Amino acid sequence: MRTPTMPLSDIKIRNLKSGDKAYKVSDFEGLFILIKVSGAKSWRFKYRIDGKEKLLVIGDYPAVTLAKARLARDAAKALLANCVDPNEAKQEDRRIRLEANGQTFEKISDAFLAKQRKEGKSAATLSKTEYHLKLANQDFGRRPITEITAPMILKTLRKVEAKGNYETAHRLRARIGSVFRYAVASGIAEADPTYALRDALIRPTRVHRAAIIDPTALGQLLAQIDDFKGQATTRIGLKLLAILAQRPGEIRNAVWSEFDLQERVWSIPAAKMKMRRDHNVPLPDQAIALLDELKLMNNKSEYLFPSLRTWTRPMSENTLNAALRRLGYSGEEMTAHGFRASFSTLANESGLWNPDAIERALAHVEKNEVRRAYARGEHWEERVKLADWWADQLSGFVRAIDV
Repeated sequence: MRTPTMPLSDIKIRNLKSGDKAYKVSDFEGLFILIKVSGAKSWRFKYRIDGKEKLLVIGDYPAVTLAKARLARDAAKALLANCVDPNEAKQEDRRIRLEANGQTFEKISDAFLAKQRKEGKSAATLSKTEYHLKLANQDFGRRPITEITAPMILKTLRKVEAKGNYETAHRLRARIGSVFRYAVASGIAEADPTYALRDALIRPTRVHRAAIIDPTALGQLLAQIDDFKGQATTRIGLKLLAILAQRPGEIRNAVWSEFDLQERVWSIPAAKMKMRRDHNVPLPDQAIALLDELKLMNNKSEYLFPSLRTWTRPMSENTLNAALRRLGYSGEEMTAHGFRASFSTLANESGLWNPDAIERALAHVEKNEVRRAYARGEHWEERVKLADWWADQLSGFVRAIDV
């Protein structure tokens, strides 16, 4: 290290030459200039805080002149006098500037959500995404996205894991990753740090939704639903779940404009479907009768099943499962989603129906792209017969209980 006996001057700095190794030349009061092997010259300020020695990088010469470097040192010393770390103050200033430019995680996640809305993502998908991103924003939403590291994200994920919510932790990692990939595509970030966390989380045990697939047991459940003492709309909702075998969210969010009772069809738009495809559901006699009954109860709301608090919103997503619990069925015995498994299992076991027709009735999409290309038909005529058969089967299960 070369140490001059006098403070630096511009002439001395200009005459400093690079060598085989980087070296530093002091000015005074902790300020020095680092001469790199490349010949670049960088101002640094050495200081101590909380008993630790630290360095503040001020900037490169000649963009940062000697006079500016000394002013920066004096400003850093003033911060130290107030027990403020100059490096932390510098990072906070940068965060404020980046936040003003809209480059924080929170603002980029808002832009990502706006993009999803324009793409027509379902209300359920948007709600879950908003929930997960809210968890992330609580911890690092105000940070510039370029400053967020994998350990920071892991700390947030570990808090979710600590509550035993392993599946939520995995979904949260995926949603945070989606925001980062959006930022990369937008030229704001350079990489997705969640990629490094793929194997860092506890893998959740996959548990299939509970379902009753025994005809006698299913008949007993349906008989209990007929005698349900709660809201009549909840009883009808459970019965329609069983008859139509659609997802609970699709039943819950159904609106009257989607139903053509004369043509006996329920047309669900792609925006509401998990697989993002329009889906038509044939309506058997039993479903038509329930819809007629429901129509008499509901003359204000666009929803078939409006919330008890306001008819401008659908019923809570917990209502149907809660009703099953009131009937004495635990989550390990039966769920609202389980009616789909009941239909799928018993329809396939009957051997009467094309498996593709059953899959289309459930709005499943063939994963094999080649096979999907050859299975373009909706199997509509067969699905109409299948719907009538299934509704009659359910009625028969209940009659068998009464015998």
